[in-house]
Amino acid sequence: MAALKEKYDIVIVGAGVAGLNCALNLPRDKSVLIICKKNPRQSDSYLAQGGICMLRGDYDYDEYFDDTMRAGHYENNPAAVECMIKGSREVIADLEECGVDFRKNSDGTYAFTREGGHSSPRILFHEDCTGKEITSKLMKKVSKLSNVQIEPYNVMLDIITDGEKCEGVVVYDIKEKATKAVYADYTVLATGGVGGAFGNTTNFGVVSGDAVAIALRHGVQVDNVNYIQIHPTVLYSKKRGRKFLISESVRGEGAVLLDKNFKRFTDELQPRDVVKNAVLAQMEKDGTEFVWLDMRPVPKEELASHFPQIVKRCAEEGYDVFTQPVPVVPAIHYFMGGIHIDLNGATTLPRLYAAGETACNGVHGKNRLASNSLLESLLFAKRAAQDIAKNYSPLDKSGYVKPAKEVGGYKHILNGLKKDLRRAVETAEAGGDPNLLFKGDKK
Repeated sequence: MAALKEKYDIVIVGAGVAGLNCALNLPRDKSVLIICKKNPRQSDSYLAQGGICMLRGDYDYDEYFDDTMRAGHYENNPAAVECMIKGSREVIADLEECGVDFRKNSDGTYAFTREGGHSSPRILFHEDCTGKEITSKLMKKVSKLSNVQIEPYNVMLDIITDGEKCEGVVVYDIKEKATKAVYADYTVLATGGVGGAFGNTTNFGVVSGDAVAIALRHGVQVDNVNYIQIHPTVLYSKKRGRKFLISESVRGEGAVLLDKNFKRFTDELQPRDVVKNAVLAQMEKDGTEFVWLDMRPVPKEELASHFPQIVKRCAEEGYDVFTQPVPVVPAIHYFMGGIHIDLNGATTLPRLYAAGETACNGVHGKNRLASNSLLESLLFAKRAAQDIAKNYSPLDKSGYVKPAKEVGGYKHILNGLKKDLRRAVETAEAGGDPNLLFKGDKK
């Protein structure tokens, strides 16, 4: 680890696919700092199992567009959906250039799988750890860039702003136990989702919506903070900690949901929120804490080769997926809302950008279509980098503002951010506008 400098050209908060792909597409003559709370592997990008969508051809466009809009309850931003779908093939080409290995058929063509809400197979994958494959390959490439400094165990506590523009971030260095102001011409927030602020989640605990809460405190527009997706099939366990997701790709390959009498009760390939509601209704009807997911309809060789991590984890919990169903239950999984951005990642505060799950341009609407998350994060992070490069201008160092003084230890500050985020979600759920919560505050 190197010491943090006082000033960088660009600071990126978050080392998942959005942060890494943004860094990868910034000019090589710009100094870039990437910070993250803990080990970069504690990014939800590493956890993505199912895959990443790709437009198979012009013939597939209308169906892909309709699938995305229907899953989002038609609350999606059509321009963002169009941008994502039309840019998907370029994203895949970029990933393969980085060495990402997607499963291929014997003739060399892509092996596509299908998930809930999709009218046809259009999802590329690497076993059941596509996110790990993509993120690790991006990290390997970014780590070789001489202009990029990656510093884990550095926590963003606030942004530095005079109310007219963003000038950097306030960082707590966990290992040095010191708070520092890090100035930058441009700041990119790519901190992921919000599950860690609530519990009962597939997210890592460190992924807790800090950037969204900070944005609210500073009057940076935030959209749809109560649009939080509940994944329908998480392995049931009474153990504490992060919940283990069972990808809906297994349902795309034939797995079925069963009630307490081992009878099928729903169409497993509907959008996630529909399946989630069906699972919860069945649990209430049966008076149980879970339903059963039966993977035995999936051919044994396909189950073993496509889903090795799921097979392994279920076995660790005492379930042999080849001979018996496993108990599953819904849990918090994905954040469709976030910091408002345009199609180039710009927020409502000049010089502040956002990308990935922490950002919201309306591409997902009210409910995300399966396997659009990695695609969306990669595509709009690249567009943010390109927009920064296109419009780059340095800050006037003589005009730097001093960051607001933080009160209390860094854990106290982070807990305060979680509290503010939960308050914002509750406000939105009650029909209020979270953007008004901190109006008039000095922070």
